[in-house]
Amino acid sequence: MSAQNTTSSYGSVTKSFHWLTALLLVSAFLIGLIANNLAHEIQSPSFDGSAQTLSRAVLLFTIHKTIGVAAFFTGLARILWALSQPKPGLLHPENKPEALAAEVVHWVLYGAMVATPLTGWIHHAASTGFAPIWWPFGQDLPFVAKSEATAGLFGALHWISTKALLVTFGLHVAGALKHAVIDRDATLRRMLPNSGDLPMPPAQQHSMAPAGIALVVWAAVLTGGTMLGSEAQDHSSHSHAEPNPVTEQTAEAGASSEMAETAGAGNWAVQEGTLGLTIQQMGSGVSGSFANWEAAITFDNPESPGPAGKVAVEIDIASLTLGTVTDQAMGADYFDSSTYPKARFEAQLEKLENGYQAVGELTIRDKTQPLTLPFTLQINGDTAQMQGQAVVNRLDFDIGAGTQDEGTLGFEVVLDISLTAQQTN
Repeated sequence: MSAQNTTSSYGSVTKSFHWLTALLLVSAFLIGLIANNLAHEIQSPSFDGSAQTLSRAVLLFTIHKTIGVAAFFTGLARILWALSQPKPGLLHPENKPEALAAEVVHWVLYGAMVATPLTGWIHHAASTGFAPIWWPFGQDLPFVAKSEATAGLFGALHWISTKALLVTFGLHVAGALKHAVIDRDATLRRMLPNSGDLPMPPAQQHSMAPAGIALVVWAAVLTGGTMLGSEAQDHSSHSHAEPNPVTEQTAEAGASSEMAETAGAGNWAVQEGTLGLTIQQMGSGVSGSFANWEAAITFDNPESPGPAGKVAVEIDIASLTLGTVTDQAMGADYFDSSTYPKARFEAQLEKLENGYQAVGELTIRDKTQPLTLPFTLQINGDTAQMQGQAVVNRLDFDIGAGTQDEGTLGFEVVLDISLTAQQTN
C-alpha cells in the first residue's frame, strides 16, 4: 500500500492519521465525560470529601487533557498532510445534495479536530491549579495569562466546539455506514487497511463552496460560544457576594458591631488591599483572594519595640475566588461557606527591632488557632502601607480533612496580606 494518496485511494499515512485521530478524540471525550461527572459529584453539597474520588477526578482530567493535546497535534498534522495530497473523488458526485453535505461535514469536522482540543488547552492555561498535562513543556501557553474571564470564555468555546465535534463526527460515521450498508459502495473500504482494488471515481471538479459554508458554520459556533462565555462570566460575577470597594470596608465606616466591641472603632481606615492565599494542588500552586473583608485597626507607632495597637479582621468566605476549584473550596469538606460564612482574625500589634508582627488568633469553621503574622510597614505622613505573610495548616481548621494525601492537596496554606491605610484621627 502506497504512503501517498491517489485519485482513487487513500495512502497509508492518511489512513493512519484518520484512525489515530478518531481514537484520540473518542478516548478524550469518554474520559472527559466521566471526569466531568465526577467533578459535579465533588461540587455537590452531599460530597463526603473522599480523597480517593478527588484523586480519581484529577487523574481522569489529566489523562483527558493529555490526550487532548495529542489529538490537537495529530489533527493538525493530519490536515497539513491532507492539504499536500490529492483527494480521492466522490463515488457519486451526481448526487449533489449528498455530495455537498459530505464535503461541508468534512470541513466542519476538520475545524472541530483543531478547535476542540485547542480551546480546552487555552482554558487550562488560563486557569489555575487542578489537573496538569503530562508533558515536559509546562502548563502555560504563550500570550495566555491566568484570567478567570479568559478561562470562562474558552471553557464555553470548548463546550460548544465539543458539541460541533460530536454532531459532525456522528454525521461522518452515519454517512460511512450508509455507503457500506445501503449504497454498498467502496467509500468506507477506501479508508480501511488492505482495501484491495478500488473503483476509479468519475471525473469531477472540487469547489470551495463547502469550505465557505463550513466557515459560516464555525462563525456561528464561535459566536455562540462567546455569548455563552459572556453570560457565564456575568452570572459568576453576580452569583458571589458583590465585591464592595475596600474603602467601604474600613474600620471606621464598615466594621461590624461585634468587631467594634473587640477592636474599637480604630484610627486607621483601609483604602485598598488584598487578602490572598495560595494552596498546593498536585504539586502546583493555586492562588486566590477574598473580595470582601472588613478591618478595624488601632495603631500608634511607638518609638521603641513594644505594643503598637490591635486589629480585628472579618472575612466573607463566600467571596473567595480560587481558580477552577472555587466551587470545590466552598464545599462541606473545605470552607463549608454555607455553614461557616465568616472567618476572623484578632491580634495585638507589636513593633519589633526589625519590622512588626500581629500576634493573635485565627478562626475558620469555628476552629480557633494561634497565628503570628510578621509584616513590614512603611508610613508616609498619615498613609501606611503594610505587607505580611503567614503559613497555616489547613487540617488545624478541619479544611479538607478527608484529603490526607499531601501530594494531592498540600497541608500548608500561604496567606499574603497587603493593604494601604489612612490615619483618621
